Amino acid sequence: MWERRFRAGRVGLPEWAEDAPDRCVVEATVGGVLEVHSFDAATGELRRTTDRPEGTSSATIDPAGEFVWWFDDTAGDEFGVWRRQPFGSAPGEGVEDPLGLPAAYPAGLALGRSGVVVAGGSDDDYGTRVHVVTGGRSRLLYEDREDAYVGDLSPDERWVALSHSEHGDSRHPDLRVVRLEDGATVRELSDGPGRGVSPVAFAPVPGDPRLLVEHERAGRAELLVLDVTTGEETPVVLGVPGEVAGAEWTRDARGLLVLVDHHARTLLHRVDLGTGEVDALGPREGTVGAATARPDGGAWLAWSSAQRPPAVRTLAGDVLLRAPGEPAPESVPVEDVWVDGEGGRVHALLRRPPGASGPLPLVVEVHGGPTAHDTDAFRAYAATWVDEGFAVVQVNYRGSTGYGSAWRDALEQRVGHTELADVAAVADHLVATGVADPDRLVLAGASWGGYLTLLGLGTQPQRWAVGLAAVPVADYVAAYEDEMEGLKAFDRSLFGGSPQQVPEKYADSSPITHVDAVRAPVLVLAGQNDPRCPIRQIENYLARLEARGAVHETYRYDAGHGSLLDDERVRQMRVELDFVRRHLP
Repeated sequence: MWERRFRAGRVGLPEWAEDAPDRCVVEATVGGVLEVHSFDAATGELRRTTDRPEGTSSATIDPAGEFVWWFDDTAGDEFGVWRRQPFGSAPGEGVEDPLGLPAAYPAGLALGRSGVVVAGGSDDDYGTRVHVVTGGRSRLLYEDREDAYVGDLSPDERWVALSHSEHGDSRHPDLRVVRLEDGATVRELSDGPGRGVSPVAFAPVPGDPRLLVEHERAGRAELLVLDVTTGEETPVVLGVPGEVAGAEWTRDARGLLVLVDHHARTLLHRVDLGTGEVDALGPREGTVGAATARPDGGAWLAWSSAQRPPAVRTLAGDVLLRAPGEPAPESVPVEDVWVDGEGGRVHALLRRPPGASGPLPLVVEVHGGPTAHDTDAFRAYAATWVDEGFAVVQVNYRGSTGYGSAWRDALEQRVGHTELADVAAVADHLVATGVADPDRLVLAGASWGGYLTLLGLGTQPQRWAVGLAAVPVADYVAAYEDEMEGLKAFDRSLFGGSPQQVPEKYADSSPITHVDAVRAPVLVLAGQNDPRCPIRQIENYLARLEARGAVHETYRYDAGHGSLLDDERVRQMRVELDFVRRHLP
């Protein structure tokens, strides 16, 4: 059953062309590989556009619906160029490189109606650059050594909204609106230290000077509307619990669709900017992962819950687009768990096999990010462990989004250790209440979750029986040296400097510092082309385990920070299951 979930068809929320709303681009699996497709909403035709051995996951469509754009990297290394091909074309048909820019890590792409393209890219050699490309000719619009991102291009192509961290803190960016003509600053918005402000989108009506902005002035993600010409700011008052997780203008620019996170559920609302009225839309349980407003006043949304697999639906609940192949089998619902931790109440989501009584073996799955959080959403990985007789808990530790800015930023006090204190508090609570067996606790995670797994095995060695760390940070200093430029900026913001500036902080938070204390068997899964958690720093950590004769195994795969292939995802799950079966008491 678990393999059927991993092999079930996957489909994302379609992105539609502004001036041809039935023409869409969407990522969906075909033959077990995630690829870019053209989708005709009028006929329901889904036609494959890309065909790459490693799959393709980043795509967009131009306003006229003439071209599908997709990002072309090498084996998942995230370093490459944007390509385009005609809507509805077959793989390889009419593919071109319309920008002619050097390969880079992508930092935003905005497509204009006249053919103008604003493209951001970053590289270790220069930081971030933003180019304007028209008629095959490019010019530099913006550059800085620090991290920046293209937010949006106004419909009349007068202005470009940028998110930047020239002040040195990419975790709390500033906003700048510049003229497309010459790059001159039109409007700047900065809320000071520890408070980020970033562009969402310009109003979708040519000549409308309003820009939707996300800020955190009240200690959580909220919205305001900025008049770019006058500087006037109009707050968007939702009056609902939680914080903004995403937003989009309605097509007449009179309202907004807003996603709100609250207690690990993401729900959809519509805001009338004229009257201030806020209406709840769509399902009131589970998680709306994404939503888009349609010209007819309706909306499409991608929704799932821990129990029910994802689907793309209309507001009426009808399935708009069904993934190819057999649907995934359902799983179990989640239970909310609240635990008092050293920094406040910690929220976690618990899954248990139906009818099972404790104490059960427990997988503590730690999410990545760290600026993310686990939700009541479908997860083939968690469902697999439940099928195997395990309880699974996901912890929204300090550092997670969805619980306010102070909770998100609390991990800066002592990176890694802060999050693990919350993880331990939840695990101890489940042991004390008879849910979990204290001798059969598995710590598992990918990316930042993999980092926390390795750090937890070294700093809490008596607590964990087995560790499963996928694409982790294992040697923080070496990781900083090799990772992509945007993550270097993130780390400097997180630690308050580079490893050369604050070496003691990196050492304290690096798993390799604590590797000699690891006692539990550990499995490490690593991508050969990973630009986020590069392979060299993982090899450094593994060499230390090997020198000690510690029980460990490694699984390597030829991709980047994860895989888009169902076969590879199934292989990795099998490796984890086999490792736990052999090493768990």
